[in-house]
Amino acid sequence: MATSRKSNFNDFLPLMAEKLGGDALIGELCKGFQLLMDKDKDVITFESLKKNSALLGLQDLSDDDLKSMLKEGDFDGDEALTQMEFCVLMFRLSPELMEQSQFLLEEALNQDSDFSF
Repeated sequence: MATSRKSNFNDFLPLMAEKLGGDALIGELCKGFQLLMDKDKDVITFESLKKNSALLGLQDLSDDDLKSMLKEGDFDGDEALTQMEFCVLMFRLSPELMEQSQFLLEEALNQDSDFSF
């Protein structure tokens, strides 16, 4: 089940990148982070992911799938995802987008940005 969802994600993220450009794509990823995060802690926790995952159509994922997602993106080992960890994870889950990421990164760095990580 999680594999088909990952496949769907892989289909849409590169399309979003192409249509929106680097800055706007990062903005959309930040909005996704805001939907999933624990409002009191400003990070995505297992509990907040489980509670809010239905907003992104992920309500059928098991607890183990959700924990695996968190573990995959958790670079500092605190069992939660910061906004930066979440955005990096989204790029990593999309191999096609990873090929384009250098261009998107350079584009985003060349523009003034209101986003803070």
